[in-house]
Amino acid sequence: MQDSSLSIHHFTPDMEQKFWGMLDEFTFHIDRGYYERCIERHENGELVLFVASIDGNNVGYCLLNWQPKYAYFKKLELPEIQDLNVLSQYRQRGIGKALVEYCEGIARDKGYAEMGIGVGLNSSFGAAQRLYVRHGYIPDGCGVSYDRKQVAAGEFRPIDENLSLMMIKTLI
Repeated sequence: MQDSSLSIHHFTPDMEQKFWGMLDEFTFHIDRGYYERCIERHENGELVLFVASIDGNNVGYCLLNWQPKYAYFKKLELPEIQDLNVLSQYRQRGIGKALVEYCEGIARDKGYAEMGIGVGLNSSFGAAQRLYVRHGYIPDGCGVSYDRKQVAAGEFRPIDENLSLMMIKTLI
């Protein structure tokens, strides 16, 4: 059930300290340089960093990337939802779903007919896999990718956060 006090905002410089504080609460490794580049790309308009909050506390975030590096999405000129994360104590409250729907609405308002998303293949991504399928995303038909590059038959790649199934949803 979605929390009634949930709000989603575009990242602004005055949110930076609270954003870093939220990232420190995640149990996975945070590459500070990566997020600094995301903030810079957000400021340049290449992507949008959205932050979800409840009662003024940051509880999750995601990126809406207008220029994804995945070749198939680039070819189709699809925006991609990336790095959707919600703090564990706030999961199962509709925050991830709300972030996805918010991004879809922004893309739809900009005239996009489809949206892309990628999801990791190991069990730590199980909740996201289920969320995206329930929300209408289907595999793009290109197989799996590693670091946003298609994996050819017979190639070996580690099963880590870079091994993904890329998915598409029709928005209109």
